[in-house]
Amino acid sequence: MLLHQRPVLSALLFCLLLSNALQAQSNIDKLLPVRAFCISAPKPKSLDRFLQFINEDLAVNKINTLVLRIDFNYQFKSHPELQDSFSLSEQDVKKLVNACKQHNIHLIPQINLLGHQSWAGITNNLLKKYPELDETPAVQMPALYVWPNPDSLYCKSYCPLHPAVHTIVFDLVDEICDVFETDAFHAGMDEVFYIGDFRCPRCAGKDKAVLFAGEINTIRNHLAIKKRKLWIWGDRLIDGRTTGVGEWEGSFNNTQNAINLISKDVIICDWHYDKAEPTPVYFTKNKFSVITSTWRKPAVAIAQIQDMVKYRQAAKPAIKKLYKGIMQTIWTNADSFLDEYEAAKTATNKEENTQANCFMAMINEINKISQVR
Repeated sequence: MLLHQRPVLSALLFCLLLSNALQAQSNIDKLLPVRAFCISAPKPKSLDRFLQFINEDLAVNKINTLVLRIDFNYQFKSHPELQDSFSLSEQDVKKLVNACKQHNIHLIPQINLLGHQSWAGITNNLLKKYPELDETPAVQMPALYVWPNPDSLYCKSYCPLHPAVHTIVFDLVDEICDVFETDAFHAGMDEVFYIGDFRCPRCAGKDKAVLFAGEINTIRNHLAIKKRKLWIWGDRLIDGRTTGVGEWEGSFNNTQNAINLISKDVIICDWHYDKAEPTPVYFTKNKFSVITSTWRKPAVAIAQIQDMVKYRQAAKPAIKKLYKGIMQTIWTNADSFLDEYEAAKTATNKEENTQANCFMAMINEINKISQVR
C-alpha cells in the first residue's frame, strides 16, 4: 500500500464508523425514545465513583435519562432540619448536572411524596420532624418490623389534606428542581397503603381515589408553574384485583379510579418486576405517556423492551408517541449496586436474577435493536 493512501483509508473508515454510530443512534431513538436508569443518589464519599459510572457506562450504553432518588440526601437550605447526616452539597449536585449535560442525559430528581414516609421500623425525616403531618399517628412504629402485621403497616404516608404539608414539601421540591436545573420531577407515589384513614380528622370518609388524584394534581399544578413535568410510579392507578397483579403492583384500596381524575400530562412509570405485564397499553388507552420499568430479571427486561417496540410499531401516531421506553430501577444504595455491577461485568453467568445482570441484559438488548436497519 502506498503511504499516501493510508490517511485516505483511515478517513474513510472513520466516516463509515461514524455513519454506523449515527444510524444506530437514530434507530434506537425511534424505537425507544426513553432509555432510563433509576437509582438512589450517591452519598458524597461515593460521588466520584458514580460520576465515572455516568461517563463510562450510562452514556456509552445509550442511557439518556437518569432518575436520582434524592429524598433527604441533600443539604437543603429551605429546611436544613430535614437533610440526612451525610448529604450532597450544591457543588456535588452541580457535578452530576454537568456530567449529564455533557452526555445529553435528562437528569430528574425524586423525592417520595405522600407514601414511603417510613421504612420497616424507621420513620423518615419528614414525619420524624413534623409528626403532625402523619396520616396515621395512632399506628406506632414497631421495635421489630414484620409483614403482615395487625396495623397493615408497610410505609407511613403524610396526610394530603393537612394545611401545612405542601408548604414544607414544595419548598423541598422547588429547591431540588432548581439545583438540578431540571424540567421534570419524580414524586414516587407508589405503594400508598395508608390514605383516607378512618381516624384522620381531615380524610376520614373521603373517596380514596379522589384523595389520591387530588394530591397528584396538586403536585402537578405546582410543578407546571415553572413548566416542569410530573413523573410518578403507576401502580396505584391499576386495579390489583381485576388485573391479577396483586396489592403491590396494583391497588387494593380503591385508588385506581384516580386515573380518570388526573392530568393527562403526568408521566407514568409502569413497574412490573416478575412478568412483562401488558399494562402500558392500559395507560396509553387512557392517554398517558408510559415508561415500562424493570428491576432484577434479565428475561423480563428483554421482554419489556421487545413489547415496547411492538407497541410503538403497531400503534397509530397519536398513541405511538405515548409509548416512551424503558427504565431500569435499582433498589439498593448506589455503592452496593456499583460493587455488584463491577463484579458482574467480568462474571461468566449472566442469567442470574440480579439488578446488575438485568441492567446488562437491558443495555445489550438496546444495543441489539439499535443495529436493526
